[in-house]
Amino acid sequence: MRNKIGVYICHCGSNIADYVDVEKLKEIVAKEEGVVLAKTTMFACADSTQKEIVQDIQEKNLDAIVIASCSPKLHLFTFRNIAIRAGLNPYNYIQVNIREQCSWAHSDTPKQATEKAISLVLAGIERAKHSKALTTLKISSVNTVAVVGAGVAGMRAAIELADMGTQVFLIEREYFVGGRSSQWNKLFTTDETGQEIVAKLYKKIITYNNITLFTGAEIVSKSGSVGDFDIKVKINPRYIKPGCKLDWAKFEKAVEVCPVEFDDPFNFGLTKQKAIYKNYPSEFPEIPAIDYDKCNKCGECVKVYEDIDLNQKPETININTGAVLLTTGFDPYEPEKGEFAFDEIDNVITLQKFKRLIELNEKELIYRNRKIRNIAYIYCVGSRQLDGENKYCSRYCCTSAIHTAILVKNKYSDINNFHFNRGIRTYGKQEVLYTESSEIGDIFLQSFEDSPPVVEKQGKDTIVKINDILTCGKELEVVADLVVLVTGMVPRKINTIADVLKVPIGRDKFFNEIHPKLRPVETVIDGVLIAGSCQAPLNITESVKSALSAASKANSLISKGEIELEPTLAKIDETICEWCDKCSEICPYDAIIKTKHGGKIIAVVNETSCKGCGMCLPVCPVNAIQLIGYTDVEIESMIEALI
Repeated sequence: MRNKIGVYICHCGSNIADYVDVEKLKEIVAKEEGVVLAKTTMFACADSTQKEIVQDIQEKNLDAIVIASCSPKLHLFTFRNIAIRAGLNPYNYIQVNIREQCSWAHSDTPKQATEKAISLVLAGIERAKHSKALTTLKISSVNTVAVVGAGVAGMRAAIELADMGTQVFLIEREYFVGGRSSQWNKLFTTDETGQEIVAKLYKKIITYNNITLFTGAEIVSKSGSVGDFDIKVKINPRYIKPGCKLDWAKFEKAVEVCPVEFDDPFNFGLTKQKAIYKNYPSEFPEIPAIDYDKCNKCGECVKVYEDIDLNQKPETININTGAVLLTTGFDPYEPEKGEFAFDEIDNVITLQKFKRLIELNEKELIYRNRKIRNIAYIYCVGSRQLDGENKYCSRYCCTSAIHTAILVKNKYSDINNFHFNRGIRTYGKQEVLYTESSEIGDIFLQSFEDSPPVVEKQGKDTIVKINDILTCGKELEVVADLVVLVTGMVPRKINTIADVLKVPIGRDKFFNEIHPKLRPVETVIDGVLIAGSCQAPLNITESVKSALSAASKANSLISKGEIELEPTLAKIDETICEWCDKCSEICPYDAIIKTKHGGKIIAVVNETSCKGCGMCLPVCPVNAIQLIGYTDVEIESMIEALI
């Protein structure tokens, strides 16, 4: 048991000291058995205070320290490093949160905040008394990253990792790279096209020897842990002979003779697609592909294009990687039938479909054989819903709609844009687009969340009505030739990778990071990182910044060849355990395995997979499991101190 404990109570400027009586707290804890030093300090994290703590530990031969300050999420490693510099085991340091949990939470009741702080610090002292000197686990790592998703974020992350000397496997489920960005023409605010960005990134990727690109591929299983994942990748063939170069004339002939025709997902059903396809001439890789699920295997294409091989089979390969970076992107929200008359009135379409419509109409804007003049944009469709699931704002939609409205007005003559919104959010430099839209004559009409616009058919006309709060609640209506529903981002509908890697999902159904500010690209699965719009609605610029952050984090994690892991893990007493499978069933990380030991079957913890979550502890019927750093003795002593 530790009997030379130093306690430091932080004022945090005035954040703590204004509400918690720090002097009273010091007087009480100084009398506690085992405490040989108690001090208050203005800022415990300041360099001068850090040096003072190091000196105290060495001069007074302290065997544990307790620091009562802010959340451990902010300064856990700051104070651990102080202990290390002083020669004290970092796991004999205990941090007690009296800022977020006391002074900030109870700022209206200082007396009670002080009482709570006293209890918490006394509990921390009891835990320090029973703390053990622990050693971090060190495991070897492979300097390889599997980047899943070859959109703009994925390709940019792959390039960054390759530049830092990391081997990269870039895995794309579709047959062509670029993701959603390849579907968009001019982008805000540079007016560079999505296809141009994709082309630049792809042409750079193929110059790297340490980037291997797989298309038509997906991860089907994973084993191992951070630094040494073994993933199994299924690769669907393109049914085009390897090494061939695209013969555009023969390809067009093969498309012509193919009898299979269906709605083209690239153009959101505005055109038809054949089983053999290439969405646009500069799409990469520069060879076509055959959708084998749609193909009827008639063989007509083979007769005119000898590079087609319908006998190719899917193959599965194994990849050893140190980390996995997910950049799997998003899907645009698809409105429900009847949502603002979607799928009921034939001239109501989504923004993403409208953007492709602009690309397919060069001189005049025509939809369903009708010239378009008046366009009504309805904002926040599928976002900020009062009763629906998508309560979040997708953030990019307002800017995208306004930018598209400017493009369509500049491209065609006699276009009138009417923006039905609930408040415009064109944040940052994108405000200039809102100004430009207003200056060229676009009309903005605004409603409250509980009174959205109404779309209805009156004879041959489509009418959009609104109670416009900008004109003191007057009911205004527009006869619209086309109604464009401005939809937000939602997570990918087909996202089997979440189940394979056990990636946590947030309330918004996107992948969830550990902390949005402190650990923004890491998940609770060590070695599995996230970036781009699979994590949250992000525009291209934000996705790239996220990807660069994740690439840097992945490289710093695995490039040294060795990774240190937290020693706060579950430990099973083999003398008590008799395999019942309850701990294995509940473990979310598959960290508990069955093994034979001393003539009986017992449970064993895979230390590299265990995250120390503690879920296995309460289900053990014989209490054979302890959590190192949070043992029964430590927790029970803290409870005694609290009561």
